[in-house]
Amino acid sequence: MNRPKTPATASELSGRAVPRGRVDKRQAILEAAFKTFAREGYGQSCVREIAAEAGVAKPTIYNHLGDKETLFREAMRAAAGRTVGQGLAALDALRDVQGDVRAGLEDAGHRLLLHHCDDESQALRRLLHAEAARFPELLELIQQEGARRLHDALADRLARLALSGRLHTDDPDLAAEQFLALLTGPMELRSRLGTRKVPDAELRAVGRSAVDTFLRAYAPRPVDA
Repeated sequence: MNRPKTPATASELSGRAVPRGRVDKRQAILEAAFKTFAREGYGQSCVREIAAEAGVAKPTIYNHLGDKETLFREAMRAAAGRTVGQGLAALDALRDVQGDVRAGLEDAGHRLLLHHCDDESQALRRLLHAEAARFPELLELIQQEGARRLHDALADRLARLALSGRLHTDDPDLAAEQFLALLTGPMELRSRLGTRKVPDAELRAVGRSAVDTFLRAYAPRPVDA
């Protein structure tokens, strides 16, 4: 009896499978590269040092990723992917808000601030600023894949809250932009450009203040309640 054929995978269609070990090794290289670039800067980092950090031979890096510029671009994109995943998870507090919306906004705001101030997020921003002139297209790409995705997800959550009468806004994109600005705007000064660890109590205070200001503009009007 003839068995039905299962759909071909992308690797089968290309005529070759990608070994799991190769994927893991590439990920290890990218993580090691990001750590090295964050510690030394792009100009002072070398492929030999990255190979040592990843525990692989120097030719292995060239086989997987080619030259140093490609390695930097891919390491930055991988780091941006990790950080945006954490940021999106922080918005889960706004998926199913029960009762007063303030508690949901404060929870999400605190989680976003924790994400914004973690070591990898801060290192990513520092590297982007330092190398923007050398890699201008990378800045735009990471903003689209990272910051834009986070903004759009927040706008979607705020739009749903507005539809349910928990907020008052006809422009959730603007509301999302302003809420993120209220949260992250004070952090460069408070963290001294990422050189100071901001205590959790201070993050919570910044979050509460941001929510207070945000709700003065976007709380439901009496006619909406």
